[in-house]
Amino acid sequence: MSNGFLPISKMDMLDRGWDSVDFVIVTGDAYVDHPSFGTAIISRVLESKGFRVGIIAQPDWKNKNSIAVFGRPRLGFMVNSGNIDSMVNHYTAAKKPRSEDYYTPGGVAGKRPDRAVTVYCRLVREVYGDIPLIIGGVEASLRRFAHYDYWDDKVMPSILIDTDADLLSFGMGELQTIEIAEKLASGVPIKSITDVDGTAFVTDSAVGINALTVPSFEEVCNSKRQYAVATRMEYDEQDAVRGKRLLQKHGDRYVVQNKPMRVLTTTELDEVYALPYERYYHPSYEALGGVPAIREVEFSVTHNRGCFGACNFCSIAYHQGRQIAVRSEESILKEVKLLTENPHFKGYIHDVGGPTANFRNPSCEMQEKNGLCKGKKCLAPKVCPNLKADHSEYLELLRKIRATKGVKKVFIRSGIRFDYLLEDSSDEFFKELVEHHVSGQLKVAPEHCSDFVLDKMGKPHVETYRKFVKKFYKLTKAVGKEQYLVPYLMSSHPGCRLTDAIDLALFLKQNRMKPEQVQDFYPTPGTVSTAMYYTELDPYSLEKVYVPKTPSQKAEQRALLQYFKPENRQIVLKALRDANRTELIGQGPDCLIAGPNPKGQQNAGAKHKNGKPAAKKAFKPKGRWTGK
Repeated sequence: MSNGFLPISKMDMLDRGWDSVDFVIVTGDAYVDHPSFGTAIISRVLESKGFRVGIIAQPDWKNKNSIAVFGRPRLGFMVNSGNIDSMVNHYTAAKKPRSEDYYTPGGVAGKRPDRAVTVYCRLVREVYGDIPLIIGGVEASLRRFAHYDYWDDKVMPSILIDTDADLLSFGMGELQTIEIAEKLASGVPIKSITDVDGTAFVTDSAVGINALTVPSFEEVCNSKRQYAVATRMEYDEQDAVRGKRLLQKHGDRYVVQNKPMRVLTTTELDEVYALPYERYYHPSYEALGGVPAIREVEFSVTHNRGCFGACNFCSIAYHQGRQIAVRSEESILKEVKLLTENPHFKGYIHDVGGPTANFRNPSCEMQEKNGLCKGKKCLAPKVCPNLKADHSEYLELLRKIRATKGVKKVFIRSGIRFDYLLEDSSDEFFKELVEHHVSGQLKVAPEHCSDFVLDKMGKPHVETYRKFVKKFYKLTKAVGKEQYLVPYLMSSHPGCRLTDAIDLALFLKQNRMKPEQVQDFYPTPGTVSTAMYYTELDPYSLEKVYVPKTPSQKAEQRALLQYFKPENRQIVLKALRDANRTELIGQGPDCLIAGPNPKGQQNAGAKHKNGKPAAKKAFKPKGRWTGK
């Protein structure tokens, strides 16, 4: 063979001396054999256990023969949409088609179908009938129960129902994939594999199934309150230690979710990352421009999984879980050395992180025995008194990476939880973060300034962010650097009223912040925030929540976050008038946008008689936020 990638064609398979494969993995992404891609991990894990695996990447879903590249696999098909839900991959929060797909050769959009897992599974069933069919990855994991679908604006059944798949693997998947594969190899029928943790399946009878009953598909379709109740139950049991089996009726059938699979031990996670990845996209894509997604991860290192931060709008807690899994120092340093030997390496490690970069320990000492607390968060709205914030191990790891021959600089670009950072009694990590690991700008996620909205997001109150900012710039000044914070901000999250959006605009102006990009809340499947968006109820209190839903409501909130842009002037004017905040229109220093000029000059955004914009410029904050 000309390369060490797994087979993507029958010729590749035959070149290996195989007459068939055990499993075919079908994915909506291009084939990138790098441990940042789920298909790469699962395929290499299976290979390490002696199974023959073929990859069908981005098959032509309009041609059923595209699913038959390897013929009938001996044990079954495994299907995923890729690293991202196919609908999120295709559409913006405004439901407009995206023009690029970073997981496709050349960044070309449209190489996978909408609802890719469902479409691919139907192809498999059409060609191979009742062959064992297992679905996994983010798209399947987040849709394992009845769920609200933003794009069709309705509640849809479990993806198990729509795909007619035999099993659904949720979460990261290594352990359950091995268990399923070994059972199939030993002759166990797929319909009898109902006891594997981290999986869900459909059955015609609930007799003998010991499980908590979640409100049925019909109930969550007909009652938003029941949908909110179901969401809370699904989240409360998403814990590998104390989670219980769940059952949800769909007509005359039942979706059964087993308890989550335990997290990998450090030794097991090391083994996963030590597998023989090619660490690049398949060479067949070179002529097409390569796969853009490799750029962000080629020289990045993942050191952890899981996130006990559990923001309500984020899917990580429901997919990976809240319990932290980490790789050993030895494993990470071995990977760093491997990166330095890459001919493309220029000396810069782009990231040493994960879902949250500075989580390397459990949030408290009780989790291993008791799991994470049901219905509570470790960091919000206030920090749990049992939290143990300690960056010493992560700091030592970063020091050793910095000292590795060939490494010039180590950046941290994945999320830093600033609230957790502030809880550490030692400033050592914060000081070295500022001195060594910021590439001019540090991205952080305060998301909003309204404490009420932040509560609905599951984020810390704004005073915590203010404290972090003050300390960041103090330390930055102490080391003699010019560095800035780039805050992520979100508009139109459930709970965010127009008055809250105006307060955020004022917060931005007062702090001389000029965000180049803002994110509209995106109701992706399976999150607590999406449940709030659909039901207008908080799943944990069942209290009513205001939700901006109409295009005009969302446009006003978004424009307010970029009030300084001339093209947003008319929308901001309308928003301020709608909210009876006309005192913010005028020439004063506290105003958001200019009003009628007292000298008779035209307003910014007004037009001359010839129809061209007036010369007066809209307000623009000076410089970046310095924390002063």
